[in-house]
Amino acid sequence: MNITVIGSGYVGLVSGTCFAEMGNKVTCVDIDPIKIEKLNKGIIPIYEPGLATIVEENYKADRLVFTTDVKIGVEYGDIQFIAVGTPADEDGSADLKYVLAVADSIANYMETPKIIINKSTVPVGTADRVSKKIIEVLELRGVSLDYHVVSNPEFLKEGSAVEDCQKPERIVIGINSNSNYVINAIKELYAPFNYNYDRMIWMDVRSAELTKYAANCMLATKISFMNEMANLAEKLGVDIEAVRKGIGSDSRIGYQFIYPGCGYGGSCFPKDVQALIKTADSISYNAEILKSVDSVNYRQKEKLFEKINKHYDKNLKGKTFAIWGLSFKPNTDDMREAPSRVLMESLWNAGAKVQAFDPEAMEECQRIYGQREDLTLMVSQNSALKGADALIIVTEWENFKVLDIEYVSQLLKEPLIFDGRNLFSPERLKNNGIKYYSIGR
Repeated sequence: MNITVIGSGYVGLVSGTCFAEMGNKVTCVDIDPIKIEKLNKGIIPIYEPGLATIVEENYKADRLVFTTDVKIGVEYGDIQFIAVGTPADEDGSADLKYVLAVADSIANYMETPKIIINKSTVPVGTADRVSKKIIEVLELRGVSLDYHVVSNPEFLKEGSAVEDCQKPERIVIGINSNSNYVINAIKELYAPFNYNYDRMIWMDVRSAELTKYAANCMLATKISFMNEMANLAEKLGVDIEAVRKGIGSDSRIGYQFIYPGCGYGGSCFPKDVQALIKTADSISYNAEILKSVDSVNYRQKEKLFEKINKHYDKNLKGKTFAIWGLSFKPNTDDMREAPSRVLMESLWNAGAKVQAFDPEAMEECQRIYGQREDLTLMVSQNSALKGADALIIVTEWENFKVLDIEYVSQLLKEPLIFDGRNLFSPERLKNNGIKYYSIGR
């Protein structure tokens, strides 16, 4: 099949590459010439395990093409995927200007019938707005062409996106058309991903749009709930890790997304929770649970700094802290809404310096903050420790989970660790002379 993916960011690049890997011919479009130039040179603009290899393979096989020419993209694909960003507007609502701009371009350049599939995370009613935009432009052109707008939200997790795309748990399709042509085209497109058993869930468009928000908000709720329990545990003299194991063993709850920590970040959870809150506000519904989820997470990102500030009696001026982990989660270089940013900015405001290391997010950190006298990006996790007053763990990368206690104690000015991800046993560290602060313990 000939497929066009408009938007070559995280979702668009991963999705387009995986479609090409299944034998389709895919044109990926992006208006950013630097990004497209890099992709054509084999330089992947994001870190995602396994992605670079399959991009290279499919590019060499001529199944994957990158271009800035929207007209070429629209003319090429019978199926047009919209995979552009929906950033938070000033009021927290999802900004649809990029989605509607793509709809405008498709309508301007289409000369044959198109199936338009929205992969972007969008509020309920977006498909209606896309359809309205296409109608308006076609009428201005004086052209009558058949088109269908479909919702197909993505459920990719950063760090495992390629596997999630190739082996999806479910494939949600929102469609209001009874067209056999459209239904069969979508079935054909997803047949390679749907081989072992039927993963496709068909519903109306508006339900599909809400499904994506509901999924992300449910996961965010689990995280904030566990962080609320962790805060209670600290005040009640309870070990939250024992509680986690106790409730996680209940199959109705499970262990996923119930790890206490210093808050969630990334491109999805914060934005999507806030966007659904704004949607609720727009229909005069008070989304109390969602507002609490957002509020708890906002406060949780301040927990590490509060513990540090209390330990030093609010005198952090001149202190230097080693930070392990900058990305919002392991196996990504994404620092959007990352707890590390809240922490570092609070430390800087208090007059402290930071020596930071992350396996993948160093370049991104440099891009965000530039050159600062109070930020030094280190070449390794051990080098970050040298001369630091204390170690702060923010992201649970695998290579942080084994601690050489003696070595750490030697490099730090004092044996002191603030752990935002509960990686270690408090008893073990205490027995080895290390002062250890964690979450909910």
